[in-house]
Amino acid sequence: MTIAPAVIDWFRTAGRDLPWRRPGFPAWGTLVSEFMLQQTPVVRVIPRLELWLERWPTPADLAASPSGDAVRAWDRLGYPRRALNLHAAAVAITERHDGVVPEDVPSLLALPGVGDYTARAIAVFAYGHRHPVVDTNVRRVLARAVDGKAEASPAHTKRDLAAMEAQLPEDIVESRVANAGIMELGAIVCTARAPRCGECPIASQCAWRAAGYPAFEGVRRPVQKKFEGSDRQVRGKILAELRASDIPVTAQEITLIWADVAQRERSLAGLVADGLLQVTADGHYDLPH
Repeated sequence: MTIAPAVIDWFRTAGRDLPWRRPGFPAWGTLVSEFMLQQTPVVRVIPRLELWLERWPTPADLAASPSGDAVRAWDRLGYPRRALNLHAAAVAITERHDGVVPEDVPSLLALPGVGDYTARAIAVFAYGHRHPVVDTNVRRVLARAVDGKAEASPAHTKRDLAAMEAQLPEDIVESRVANAGIMELGAIVCTARAPRCGECPIASQCAWRAAGYPAFEGVRRPVQKKFEGSDRQVRGKILAELRASDIPVTAQEITLIWADVAQRERSLAGLVADGLLQVTADGHYDLPH
Protein backbone atom coordinates (compact mmCIF):
# COMPACT_ATOMS: atom_id res chain seq x y z
CA MET A 1 0.00 0.00 0.00
CA THR A 2 1.25 3.49 -0.81
CA ILE A 3 -0.19 6.54 0.84
CA ALA A 4 1.72 8.98 -1.38
CA PRO A 5 -0.97 9.86 -4.00
CA ALA A 6 -3.58 10.95 -1.45
CA VAL A 7 -0.99 12.78 0.67
CA ILE A 8 0.39 14.61 -2.38
CA ASP A 9 -3.08 15.83 -3.39
CA TRP A 10 -3.77 16.97 0.18
CA PHE A 11 -0.40 18.68 0.62
CA ARG A 12 -0.70 20.74 -2.54
CA THR A 13 -3.75 22.50 -1.11
CA ALA A 14 -3.28 22.18 2.66
CA GLY A 15 0.49 22.48 3.15
CA ARG A 16 1.65 25.49 5.15
CA ASP A 17 3.28 28.43 3.37
CA LEU A 18 6.76 28.27 4.90
CA PRO A 19 9.79 30.27 3.70
CA TRP A 20 11.88 27.23 2.82
CA ARG A 21 9.09 25.88 0.59
CA ARG A 22 8.89 28.95 -1.61
CA PRO A 23 10.40 28.95 -5.13
CA GLY A 24 13.90 30.36 -5.25
CA PHE A 25 14.67 29.84 -1.58
CA PRO A 26 18.45 29.24 -1.47
CA ALA A 27 20.11 25.98 -0.49
CA TRP A 28 21.99 27.85 2.24
CA GLY A 29 18.65 29.00 3.65
CA THR A 30 17.40 25.42 3.61
CA LEU A 31 20.48 24.25 5.51
CA VAL A 32 20.10 27.03 8.10
CA SER A 33 16.41 26.27 8.53
CA GLU A 34 17.09 22.57 9.06
CA PHE A 35 19.64 23.34 11.78
CA MET A 36 17.19 25.69 13.48
CA LEU A 37 14.25 23.29 13.22
CA GLN A 38 16.06 20.60 15.18
CA GLN A 39 14.07 20.54 18.45
CA THR A 40 12.57 24.03 17.89
CA PRO A 41 8.99 24.80 16.72
CA VAL A 42 8.44 26.37 13.29
CA VAL A 43 6.80 29.49 14.75
CA ARG A 44 9.97 30.33 16.68
CA VAL A 45 12.31 29.52 13.81
CA ILE A 46 10.84 31.72 11.06
CA PRO A 47 11.67 35.19 12.49
CA ARG A 48 15.14 34.08 13.61
CA LEU A 49 15.81 32.50 10.19
CA GLU A 50 14.88 35.71 8.40
CA LEU A 51 17.19 37.78 10.58
CA TRP A 52 19.99 35.25 10.17
CA LEU A 53 19.80 35.26 6.36
CA GLU A 54 19.67 39.05 6.27
CA ARG A 55 22.91 39.17 8.24
CA TRP A 56 24.61 36.16 6.67
CA PRO A 57 23.09 35.54 3.22
CA THR A 58 25.86 33.08 2.23
CA PRO A 59 27.99 30.50 4.03
CA ALA A 60 31.06 32.67 3.40
CA ASP A 61 29.45 35.58 5.24
CA LEU A 62 28.91 33.47 8.34
CA ALA A 63 32.33 31.84 8.07
CA ALA A 64 33.94 35.29 8.11
CA SER A 65 32.33 36.11 11.47
CA PRO A 66 33.50 34.83 14.87
CA SER A 67 31.66 31.77 16.10
CA GLY A 68 30.57 33.80 19.13
CA ASP A 69 28.50 36.01 16.82
CA ALA A 70 26.59 32.92 15.74
CA VAL A 71 25.93 31.98 19.36
CA ARG A 72 24.75 35.52 20.10
CA ALA A 73 22.46 35.60 17.05
CA TRP A 74 21.02 32.20 17.96
CA ASP A 75 19.32 34.03 20.82
CA ARG A 76 16.66 31.83 22.50
CA LEU A 77 16.26 29.07 19.94
CA GLY A 78 17.64 26.60 22.47
CA TYR A 79 20.37 23.98 22.23
CA PRO A 80 22.96 26.63 21.23
CA ARG A 81 25.52 23.99 20.33
CA ARG A 82 23.66 23.99 17.01
CA ALA A 83 24.89 27.54 16.39
CA LEU A 84 28.51 26.42 16.70
CA ASN A 85 27.85 23.47 14.38
CA LEU A 86 26.19 25.76 11.85
CA HIS A 87 29.16 28.12 11.96
CA ALA A 88 31.55 25.18 11.52
CA ALA A 89 29.46 23.93 8.59
CA ALA A 90 29.67 27.37 6.98
CA VAL A 91 33.46 27.31 7.33
CA ALA A 92 33.62 23.83 5.80
CA ILE A 93 31.36 24.80 2.90
CA THR A 94 33.49 27.88 2.25
CA GLU A 95 36.78 26.01 2.40
CA ARG A 96 35.82 22.71 0.74
CA HIS A 97 33.03 23.66 -1.65
CA ASP A 98 33.85 27.23 -2.76
CA GLY A 99 31.01 28.60 -0.66
CA VAL A 100 28.30 26.50 -2.31
CA VAL A 101 26.20 24.10 -0.22
CA PRO A 102 26.90 20.63 -1.66
CA GLU A 103 23.98 18.65 -3.05
CA ASP A 104 25.10 15.02 -2.71
CA VAL A 105 24.35 13.16 0.50
CA PRO A 106 27.93 11.97 1.25
CA SER A 107 29.32 15.52 1.02
CA LEU A 108 26.50 16.86 3.16
CA LEU A 109 27.05 14.16 5.77
CA ALA A 110 30.68 15.23 6.01
CA LEU A 111 29.66 18.71 7.21
CA PRO A 112 29.69 19.43 10.98
CA GLY A 113 26.29 19.00 12.59
CA VAL A 114 24.69 17.29 9.57
CA GLY A 115 23.17 13.85 10.13
CA ASP A 116 21.16 11.42 8.03
CA TYR A 117 17.94 13.41 8.14
CA THR A 118 19.46 16.84 7.51
CA ALA A 119 21.64 15.64 4.62
CA ARG A 120 18.72 14.08 2.77
CA ALA A 121 16.40 16.99 3.55
CA ILE A 122 18.84 19.42 1.91
CA ALA A 123 19.44 17.15 -1.09
CA VAL A 124 15.68 16.76 -1.60
CA PHE A 125 14.18 20.10 -0.65
CA ALA A 126 16.99 22.39 -1.83
CA TYR A 127 18.14 20.46 -4.91
CA GLY A 128 15.21 18.27 -5.86
CA HIS A 129 16.97 14.92 -5.69
CA ARG A 130 15.09 11.71 -4.98
CA HIS A 131 15.83 10.33 -1.50
CA PRO A 132 13.63 9.20 1.38
CA VAL A 133 13.56 11.85 4.12
CA VAL A 134 12.65 10.56 7.56
CA ASP A 135 12.00 12.54 10.72
CA THR A 136 9.88 11.86 13.81
CA ASN A 137 6.69 12.99 12.06
CA VAL A 138 7.30 10.70 9.09
CA ARG A 139 8.04 7.73 11.32
CA ARG A 140 4.79 8.29 13.23
CA VAL A 141 2.66 8.51 10.04
CA LEU A 142 4.19 5.32 8.63
CA ALA A 143 3.81 3.49 11.94
CA ARG A 144 0.11 4.29 12.07
CA ALA A 145 -0.97 4.28 8.44
CA VAL A 146 1.16 1.37 7.23
CA ASP A 147 2.03 -0.72 10.30
CA GLY A 148 -1.13 -0.14 12.34
CA LYS A 149 0.77 0.96 15.47
CA ALA A 150 0.01 3.93 17.69
CA GLU A 151 3.67 4.95 17.85
CA ALA A 152 6.81 4.24 15.90
CA SER A 153 9.40 1.78 17.10
CA PRO A 154 12.80 3.17 18.16
CA ALA A 155 14.58 4.90 15.28
CA HIS A 156 16.58 2.63 13.00
CA THR A 157 18.09 4.46 10.04
CA LYS A 158 18.31 1.61 7.54
CA ARG A 159 14.83 0.28 8.32
CA ASP A 160 13.24 3.74 8.43
CA LEU A 161 14.73 4.82 5.11
CA ALA A 162 13.57 1.59 3.46
CA ALA A 163 10.04 2.11 4.79
CA MET A 164 9.90 5.64 3.40
CA GLU A 165 11.50 4.59 0.11
CA ALA A 166 8.62 2.14 -0.37
CA GLN A 167 6.21 5.08 -0.28
CA LEU A 168 7.97 7.35 -2.75
CA PRO A 169 6.80 7.72 -6.34
CA GLU A 170 9.46 7.09 -8.98
CA ASP A 171 8.89 10.56 -10.44
CA ILE A 172 11.45 12.94 -8.92
CA VAL A 173 9.11 15.91 -8.54
CA GLU A 174 6.34 13.79 -7.04
CA SER A 175 8.78 12.10 -4.67
CA ARG A 176 9.86 15.49 -3.34
CA VAL A 177 6.23 16.46 -2.71
CA ALA A 178 5.56 13.09 -1.07
CA ASN A 179 8.46 13.62 1.33
CA ALA A 180 7.21 17.08 2.29
CA GLY A 181 3.59 15.96 2.44
CA ILE A 182 4.04 12.96 4.71
CA MET A 183 6.19 15.06 7.01
CA GLU A 184 3.55 17.80 7.04
CA LEU A 185 0.79 15.30 7.72
CA GLY A 186 2.62 14.13 10.84
CA ALA A 187 3.27 17.70 11.95
CA ILE A 188 -0.24 19.12 11.75
CA VAL A 189 -2.76 16.24 11.48
CA CYS A 190 -1.30 12.90 12.58
CA THR A 191 0.18 14.45 15.70
CA ALA A 192 1.59 12.52 18.64
CA ARG A 193 -0.94 13.40 21.32
CA ALA A 194 -4.15 14.49 19.58
CA PRO A 195 -4.32 13.21 16.00
CA ARG A 196 -7.11 14.80 13.96
CA CYS A 197 -8.17 11.62 12.21
CA GLY A 198 -11.38 13.19 10.92
CA GLU A 199 -9.31 15.58 8.80
CA CYS A 200 -6.79 13.02 7.58
CA PRO A 201 -6.57 12.53 3.80
CA ILE A 202 -5.56 8.89 4.24
CA ALA A 203 -8.04 7.91 6.96
CA SER A 204 -9.57 5.26 4.69
CA GLN A 205 -6.12 3.70 4.17
CA CYS A 206 -4.91 3.92 7.77
CA ALA A 207 -4.08 0.53 9.26
CA TRP A 208 -4.19 1.92 12.80
CA ARG A 209 -7.73 3.23 12.27
CA ALA A 210 -8.81 -0.05 10.65
CA ALA A 211 -7.51 -1.96 13.67
CA GLY A 212 -9.55 0.17 16.08
CA TYR A 213 -6.72 2.44 17.24
CA PRO A 214 -4.87 -0.10 19.45
CA ALA A 215 -2.80 1.43 22.23
CA PHE A 216 0.98 1.47 22.05
CA GLU A 217 2.58 -1.51 23.77
CA GLY A 218 6.26 -0.88 23.09
CA VAL A 219 8.96 0.76 25.16
CA ARG A 220 8.58 4.52 25.44
CA ARG A 221 11.48 6.93 25.46
CA PRO A 222 12.34 8.37 28.88
CA VAL A 223 10.46 11.59 29.62
CA GLN A 224 12.76 14.59 29.41
CA LYS A 225 13.47 16.23 32.74
CA LYS A 226 11.69 19.50 33.48
CA PHE A 227 13.44 22.59 32.17
CA GLU A 228 12.69 24.61 35.30
CA GLY A 229 15.58 24.25 37.71
CA SER A 230 17.64 22.09 35.34
CA ASP A 231 21.23 22.56 34.19
CA ARG A 232 19.77 23.52 30.80
CA GLN A 233 18.04 26.48 32.44
CA VAL A 234 21.24 27.54 34.19
CA ARG A 235 23.24 27.27 30.97
CA GLY A 236 20.60 29.32 29.18
CA LYS A 237 20.71 32.06 31.81
CA ILE A 238 24.50 32.24 31.63
CA LEU A 239 24.48 32.46 27.85
CA ALA A 240 21.74 35.10 27.96
CA GLU A 241 23.96 37.23 30.21
CA LEU A 242 26.89 36.84 27.83
CA ARG A 243 24.79 37.63 24.75
CA ALA A 244 23.50 40.79 26.41
CA SER A 245 26.99 42.10 27.15
CA ASP A 246 29.47 43.61 24.70
CA ILE A 247 32.34 42.92 27.10
CA PRO A 248 33.37 39.81 29.05
CA VAL A 249 31.23 39.03 32.09
CA THR A 250 32.99 38.84 35.43
CA ALA A 251 32.93 35.77 37.65
CA GLN A 252 31.15 37.86 40.29
CA GLU A 253 28.36 38.70 37.83
CA ILE A 254 28.00 35.02 37.03
CA THR A 255 27.45 34.21 40.71
CA LEU A 256 24.36 36.47 40.69
CA ILE A 257 22.71 34.40 37.94
CA TRP A 258 22.20 31.21 39.96
CA ALA A 259 22.51 30.61 43.69
CA ASP A 260 23.34 26.88 43.66
CA VAL A 261 27.14 26.91 43.48
CA ALA A 262 27.60 23.28 42.43
CA GLN A 263 25.00 23.52 39.67
CA ARG A 264 26.35 26.86 38.48
CA GLU A 265 29.92 25.59 38.30
CA ARG A 266 28.80 22.39 36.57
CA SER A 267 26.91 24.41 33.99
CA LEU A 268 29.87 26.73 33.42
CA ALA A 269 32.20 23.78 32.96
CA GLY A 270 29.79 22.22 30.47
CA LEU A 271 29.55 25.44 28.44
CA VAL A 272 33.34 25.72 28.32
CA ALA A 273 33.68 22.05 27.29
CA ASP A 274 31.10 22.56 24.54
CA GLY A 275 32.97 25.58 23.21
CA LEU A 276 30.05 27.92 23.91
CA LEU A 277 32.03 30.22 26.18
CA GLN A 278 35.65 30.83 27.01
CA VAL A 279 37.52 32.01 30.07
CA THR A 280 39.64 35.12 29.56
CA ALA A 281 43.15 35.57 30.95
CA ASP A 282 41.75 37.56 33.88
CA GLY A 283 39.13 34.93 34.73
CA HIS A 284 36.13 36.56 33.07
CA TYR A 285 33.72 34.79 30.72
CA ASP A 286 33.07 35.58 27.06
CA LEU A 287 31.48 34.06 23.98
CA PRO A 288 33.93 32.25 21.66
CA HIS A 289 35.92 34.28 19.14
